[in-house]
Amino acid sequence: MAGHMVETSRDGLGSPRAILLAWWIPTTTILATLVAPVGLRTAVWTVALTWMGMACLLNAKQCRRTHCRYTGPYYLAMIAPTLAPGFDLIPANIYGWLGSACVSLLGSKAIWWATERAWGKFS
Repeated sequence: MAGHMVETSRDGLGSPRAILLAWWIPTTTILATLVAPVGLRTAVWTVALTWMGMACLLNAKQCRRTHCRYTGPYYLAMIAPTLAPGFDLIPANIYGWLGSACVSLLGSKAIWWATERAWGKFS
């Protein structure tokens, strides 16, 4: 039990403030800019996904949180599907953007659930 408490205290995203800054604010900005012009949406989503990805990677390095090793690269990889319609490389209407938001945000939750279920909270 003491080992678990030490690991939890090292979790950089263990406090409500850290979770707000690392995940809820970027997530909210992604959802809020669904109705913004494509250029602004692309810029905000790129920054938000980079922010979340880097927060996860730093947390994975700091505390070895299992899901962070996977969600960090996932968020960074999700920048490509944001940039493609943002630069008109592929066509996307609002439903395409909504789908991209769902895949980005809900996909990371699925990764979190699956990895920590399979290998534990810290590994």
